[in-house]
Amino acid sequence: MAERAALEELVRLQGEHIEEEVAKLLKLKAQLGPDEGKQKFVLKTPKGTRDYSPRQMAVREKVFDVIISCFKRHGAEVIDTPVFELKETLTGKYGEDSKLIYDLKDQGGELLSLRYDLTVPFARYLAMNKLTNIKRYHIAKVYRRDNPAMTRGRYREFYQCDFDIAGQFDPMIPDAECLKIICELLSSLQIGDFLVKVNDRRILDGMFAVCGVPDSKFRTICSSVDKLDKVSWEEVKNEMVEEKGLAPEVADRIGDYVQQHGGVSLVEQLLQDPKLSQSKQALEGLGDLNLLFEYLTLFGIADKISFDLSLARGLDYYTGVIYEAVLLQTPVQPGEETLGVGSVAAGGRYDGLVGMFDPKGRKVPCVGLSIGVERIFSIVEQRLEALEEKVRTTETQVLVASAQKKLLEERLKLIAELWDAGIKAELLYKKNPKLLNQLQYCEEAGIPLVAIIGEQELKDGVIKLRSVASREEVDVRREDLVEEIKRRTSQPLLN
Repeated sequence: MAERAALEELVRLQGEHIEEEVAKLLKLKAQLGPDEGKQKFVLKTPKGTRDYSPRQMAVREKVFDVIISCFKRHGAEVIDTPVFELKETLTGKYGEDSKLIYDLKDQGGELLSLRYDLTVPFARYLAMNKLTNIKRYHIAKVYRRDNPAMTRGRYREFYQCDFDIAGQFDPMIPDAECLKIICELLSSLQIGDFLVKVNDRRILDGMFAVCGVPDSKFRTICSSVDKLDKVSWEEVKNEMVEEKGLAPEVADRIGDYVQQHGGVSLVEQLLQDPKLSQSKQALEGLGDLNLLFEYLTLFGIADKISFDLSLARGLDYYTGVIYEAVLLQTPVQPGEETLGVGSVAAGGRYDGLVGMFDPKGRKVPCVGLSIGVERIFSIVEQRLEALEEKVRTTETQVLVASAQKKLLEERLKLIAELWDAGIKAELLYKKNPKLLNQLQYCEEAGIPLVAIIGEQELKDGVIKLRSVASREEVDVRREDLVEEIKRRTSQPLLN
């Protein structure tokens, strides 16, 4: 016991000594003052993210307006979900892409991750609220710990625009509508000619089975096939054989199928294929695709669709039809570089995802699509720059101006009248601004009208309304001013 007491006393004395030394060190550091040699703080956004200028936001809002009006035209409601989910909600839903999920630091509570897409949160929402039927859209940011190529419209933080139909319906009708929406959107955004590749997870799984792929390797071979739009068949085959341990002859059999693409005639041809027709799964998928092409023809979009056996969509949750829209080429305007942006929309059927969250495993069939808006923004922005097109960043209809001094009170009274009547109006924040400066501001900001107050106008009860473009001026009775501004600016401000 005496030995222990002596040791404890030594520990105490040593502790006091350390505290004294630390205090001395801190005192010396304080005398030194701030470290001049320290590295300067670099002001930048985190890797894979970007700021958006007013001009870029104007373009973005324009694109969003087109997308939202299309979703609403097809009868969708809107929802929102948290930007982070429980880590276990996202685990095991994305196959090999799971490594790209951002896990949040444990703050002494729940283990959380930033959402990777909007589909898994939607499935969680359906299961949690016991919903079996909804047509919804959701536009929000998602996060991926990717190595981004920002020039190609790839980021770590980016928007997704999703449209999904959940519920038990007759085969292929909702699926056909999703493809119709993709075609409508890409046509109305005018970003160039496009093609929508279509396949079915059941055809892929049936094909892997008849080619001799072991069940345990289906998903990993699927993710290799999914790379065929980026690399050659030889490279994909090499990955299957060398990295994933597939027999070379099995890979060759897969190669015979996945290099085929076409229309409904290819579906009919594969229905007669002696090997593939042995798979019940593949036959179901081919039967549904046959029906899908019927509906696509009725919707007038069959010429935009290609049945492509190499389309695999690496995500684990797909169970049926899958699709991906690609730009055939980015239209090149004079002075504009070709922009390789790849896929601009994708989606498919995922009938089992909601059941993963339901305590009783109740399934809710779902089919949906996601628009790759960041890539679309890149194309639209580059087009506008190449054309040197002016983009308005405000919607101001009129600037309230004065031609003489000491009219600030009158300007404030008039602008309040206009704001209260719902007119988008501005004024310069100076007591006595020069008329020329006020007119120049309108030119720069693209404001179409100027309401000019002068002493004579105040006596006559009128306002001088000037068109910035034509420079024509007319006197308008003050009580008629709101209607006149509305009449003249009823055209959309952004073409």
